[in-house]
Amino acid sequence: MAQMKFICDTERCIECNGCVTACKAEHDVPWGVNRRRVVTINDGEVGAEKSISVACMHCADAPCMAVCPVQCFYKTDEGVVLHDKDVCIGCGYCSYACPFGAPQFPQSSTFGMRGKMDKCTFCAGGPEENGSQAEYEKYGRNRLSEGKLPACAEMCSTKALLGGDGDVISDIFRNRVTMRQANGKEAGANLFGWGTAYGGKPAA
Repeated sequence: MAQMKFICDTERCIECNGCVTACKAEHDVPWGVNRRRVVTINDGEVGAEKSISVACMHCADAPCMAVCPVQCFYKTDEGVVLHDKDVCIGCGYCSYACPFGAPQFPQSSTFGMRGKMDKCTFCAGGPEENGSQAEYEKYGRNRLSEGKLPACAEMCSTKALLGGDGDVISDIFRNRVTMRQANGKEAGANLFGWGTAYGGKPAA
C-alpha cells in the first residue's frame, strides 16, 4: 500500500502562495486557519532567500497522535494522519507537539472556547462516509477517494510541492537533486546543511 507524503523543493518554490489559496478554496477553510502556509527564510537577501510550503507532513510516528488524550487522531492505510472532530476536545496538545504547527484552533478566544482542532487532511476527508455532505462540512473535499492528488500539489505552478506515494515523489526529488549536482549546483544536504545551521564549514 502506498504511503502518502509531501515534499517541497525549495529550489523551485517561488512563494506565490498558490498552494495556500488552492487549499482554502477547495475545502472552504475557516477564516484565520491556514492548513498550508509558505515560509520564507533570509527574506530579501539576494541569492540566499528560500521558500518552503509547510503543512501536516503525515508523519510515520506522528507526535500529535502520541499526545492526544482522547485518541482522536488515526492513520489511514495510506499513511495519512487524520483526526475525528467528534472526538476532539480542543485541548491543543497536538498543536504544541507538532513541529510543523499543523493542528490549529479555528478561532481566537479564551481557552476552551476556540473550537475543535483543524489540520491538513491530505485531501482525504475524515471518518464520515466518503463524499458525504457531513464529511465536507467538517473536513473539506475528499479528493483521494476520487482518485485525485491534494489540491495544493496539483495547483503548484512550478511543481515545487510534490504530493503522493512517498516512493514515487522521493524518486522525482532525487532525480532533480542529481541533475543539479551534475550541473555543479549545490543541492540536498549542501543546500541546508552545516553552513546554514552554524555559519561555516565543519572542521576537517
